Amino acid sequence: MKKVGIWLDKKEAFIIVQKGEGEQQVVRIDSKIESFRPHGGSGTRMKGGPQDVVQDSKYLAREKQQTKAYFDHICQHLDAADDILVFGPAETGQKLVKKINQTYKHIADKVSALQKADSMTENQMKTWVRDYFGGNKARP
Repeated sequence: MKKVGIWLDKKEAFIIVQKGEGEQQVVRIDSKIESFRPHGGSGTRMKGGPQDVVQDSKYLAREKQQTKAYFDHICQHLDAADDILVFGPAETGQKLVKKINQTYKHIADKVSALQKADSMTENQMKTWVRDYFGGNKARP
């Protein structure tokens, strides 16, 4: 039985595969999502001077495509999993679970939990996954 824990945020994901008693494999995936930082505004200090137009829709469309590619890359590692735990800060975990439910229906019923967690070191992630699948599912 292959148990998988995924810690992710917008920058990177760590896939921790629990193989046996205490035996774990970690795969790190960079998201390659560009940070949204529009430039523009007034070109002069005078009120009513010329202004640059910022195309927010282009940035948002590019970020959406990059996020889709990031989630697809993560899901490629989940086909052989029997039990999946998703945890991490912010809303990225929720977005991944939503994507799995919409696109990867064969994986959706394998997701057993979605939990909030702070930023962690790799060893803390491994411990979290080991504790969760070891029967101590009541993590904070």
